[in-house]
Order: sequence, then structure tokens, then C-alpha cells
Amino acid sequence: MMKNMKFLLLRRIIQLSILFLFVGGNYFGWELLRGNYSSAIIADSLHLSDPYAVLQILVSGFLASSSVLFGALLIFLIYVLIGGRMFCSWICPMNIISDIAFRLRRILKIESDSKVSLSRNLRYYILALSLIVSAIFGLAAFEIISPISMLHRAIVFGSGAGWAIVAVVFLVDLFILKAGWCGHICPLGGFYSLVGKQAVIKVKHNKEKCTNCMDCFDVCVEEPVLSIVGKKSDYIRGGACTNCGRCIEVCKDDAMKYSLKFDLKK
Repeated sequence: MMKNMKFLLLRRIIQLSILFLFVGGNYFGWELLRGNYSSAIIADSLHLSDPYAVLQILVSGFLASSSVLFGALLIFLIYVLIGGRMFCSWICPMNIISDIAFRLRRILKIESDSKVSLSRNLRYYILALSLIVSAIFGLAAFEIISPISMLHRAIVFGSGAGWAIVAVVFLVDLFILKAGWCGHICPLGGFYSLVGKQAVIKVKHNKEKCTNCMDCFDVCVEEPVLSIVGKKSDYIRGGACTNCGRCIEVCKDDAMKYSLKFDLKK
């Protein structure tokens, strides 16, 4: 049982530990991690910045300090290397909310084929729109309405409005559109899927071991990235893959594993 959940448990430990440190920084003055998911400081010395948030600031006409720019460049390079959307499954607190809704859909047997249908490319259009709005109105557009920021404020500061927005996202994911937020709407996920498309850490599929049980499809929130399963041995190359490891955990055939990818084939 633990083998089938090892990556899931590790992800939850990391996500909850980050939240715990943010809470400690606010209430107890801990200096290990202060700030939020857009801009944080480690040990009161190293700045870390979300490159998407900094990009919004820059296009809005404001300047960013050298420490903020360095922090954004550092995070950008890390996710280019290890896989951009690992942020979504290993760091982002909204992943916990979305995963709960995703699992409840299966437990409650809520119909997957909703009358609401959205293209997964919608997040890229929202990404572009957020930058346009930021430039026109001189503000970081997505940061104002981001459920990620609101969940952070709800947990760290007890914001009631934050919980309300998170509840809306949860209910949409549960009753209206499977993986609605993370899989279709979130522009931050869209940004990181572009950033990490050629990352060196990828899930690799072995066709020779695969028995087409399709268990991986049952747990994947980004089903289109698994298009090669049962067809050929290759890396899961789609940038939308979050590298969450769930497909590896549930594969009884040992046909999926993390591997290093160094070729640039699309």
C-alpha cells in the first residue's frame, strides 16, 4: 500500500511543510521561510520569486529589485531543468484541494463527461490575457485573483474571502469539470508547462512491460500526456505533465518510471 503512495505522501509532506513554515514565519517570526508563493525569503538571505509574477510586474511598467530578479531567474532555471509543472504537484497548495476533488469524483462516481467542456489550451490564453491586462492597467493581474495566493492568505492569515474562492474552485472541480482549475484554467500551470517542456526529469514509459490496464489514465489529471501509453516506449514529453508520479505508483507492470532525458526531440 505504501509503495503505491510513496510519491503522493512525499508530495504532501513537502506541500504541508512549506505551508507550516509560512505560518511559522508569520505568527512566530521564524526566518527559515517568509513571504508567499510569489515572493519568499529563505533564512532571511536568499530571495525566491515566481518568474510568472515577476513577468507580470515587468510588463506592467514597474521595476523589480536585483534580488527579486535573481530569485526569479534562479527559480526559472530550476524548473527548466527539473520540469516546470513539478511546482504544480510538489509545491502548490491548490494541488491538495484539486486532488481531493479529483479523488471524490471517483469515490462518489460523479459523471466524468460533464456538459461543460473546456480546451486545456484555455490556460495559455488566460496566461497571455493576464500579461496584456497587466500591461494595460499597470498591475500584476493574476496575482490579485489567484486562488493560490488566496489559499495562502486563508491559511496564514485566516482570510474568509480566501476560503470562499478556494471552495468555489473545489466545487467546480468536483461537480462541473474534472481537473477544472489545474488541468484547464490556471495560467501559472500553463506558464510552467511551457518552461519545463524540455526538462531532463521525465516519466518514461516502457511499452514492452505495459499490459494496457490503463490504471495510469485513472489517476492522471492530464490524461492527454499519456497518449503514448501502450503504443511505444518513450518519455512522457508533454509539458503539461506535472511529474507527480501517480502513474508510476499505480502501474503494477512497472512500465512507468522517472528517468533522465537529454535529447531534444519534441
